[in-house]
Amino acid sequence: MNIKREDNGEVTILRLDGKLMGGPDAEVFRKQVKDLLAAGRKKLLVDLAHVSWVNSTGLGILISGYTTLQNAGGTLKLVHVNKRIDQIFMVTKLNTIFDAYEDETRALASF
Repeated sequence: MNIKREDNGEVTILRLDGKLMGGPDAEVFRKQVKDLLAAGRKKLLVDLAHVSWVNSTGLGILISGYTTLQNAGGTLKLVHVNKRIDQIFMVTKLNTIFDAYEDETRALASF
């Protein structure tokens, strides 16, 4: 998985590309979140447009990022969740935890 960072005002967008399955990706994502918090950036939008698959460890990565930001007074939201991943969120009830948006403009405005 590749991660590209983009700042849009106070919101940081992390654009993920590939499969979100844990392993070394988990540590890379966690480090990104910790570095953002250290820099005072507490509004994170995770773009899943180019994520083809998420397994249980990948869900754990997102939950960990969400929890870390929440505990620091921040917010993590999702954008461009594809149908397959959305179904996983519905089955696991994570759709009740994560704010997810189809449109990036609306997602950014929600902060």
